[in-house]
Amino acid sequence: MDNVKILGASMDYTKENGFVGRIQFEIVGQQNQYEMTIHSRKRTEWGYGLFFLNESGDEDELLAVEDMLEEDDELFDYLVNAAEEKLVLEHH
Repeated sequence: MDNVKILGASMDYTKENGFVGRIQFEIVGQQNQYEMTIHSRKRTEWGYGLFFLNESGDEDELLAVEDMLEEDDELFDYLVNAAEEKLVLEHH
């Protein structure tokens, strides 16, 4: 993923909430930084939300990134994996 820079990632697990992850990232060539929150009960199907990381930015760029996440499974998996790696590290 040459056009995506991971700025930070985390994932927690509780019986009540399942797996909840957060990935902060930026897309090369865009002004904005983003945070994607992800949620799953069993780590198979992920729901997500996409937000501006620090401050509101260009709404069109946010929508373009959302389209990228919907269309590019490799990108989505790359971001999910960044958070999943943090879950493993924190629980060992």
